[in-house]
Amino acid sequence: MIRFAIVLLVLCGCISCQQVKKEASTRDQSDQTLKSAQQDSATFELYELSEMAVLMEQMYVDNQRIRDRIMEGIPLTDSMPSLHQRLFTAVMTDPTDRDLFFETQARAFIQVEEAFYEDPNQQTKAKFNAIVEACLSCHQKKCGGPIPRIKKLLIP
Repeated sequence: MIRFAIVLLVLCGCISCQQVKKEASTRDQSDQTLKSAQQDSATFELYELSEMAVLMEQMYVDNQRIRDRIMEGIPLTDSMPSLHQRLFTAVMTDPTDRDLFFETQARAFIQVEEAFYEDPNQQTKAKFNAIVEACLSCHQKKCGGPIPRIKKLLIP
């Protein structure tokens, strides 16, 4: 019986030592991962939006406000934001994206937007959705990232 108890104690001691070694090994790996992450963050460069990306963000905010006003039935008395004309001159993230397709889509977008702002009494959901569709038609070909966000602007 005493032998059994001694064997049991030795066995428990061996098992607990292995657990301590595993925990120490895991702790060392965590420390190395943390040091590596700190080194990476020291060399991390903050992403800076291009002029076109900033313009697109502003256009999204403008259209979100318009959408909200249409949904609430508030008449729009605003004129077309002149900022949107910068679509033709803003510096793009990838300059090679400014091609014939982009220029054509930009002109079509501005025409649809001008038609929307032309008559404040006729600023309908359909005309607003045409603006959003113009955005989508370009983004489906050029820069697909914001498509889910743009689709949320559509008025059902």
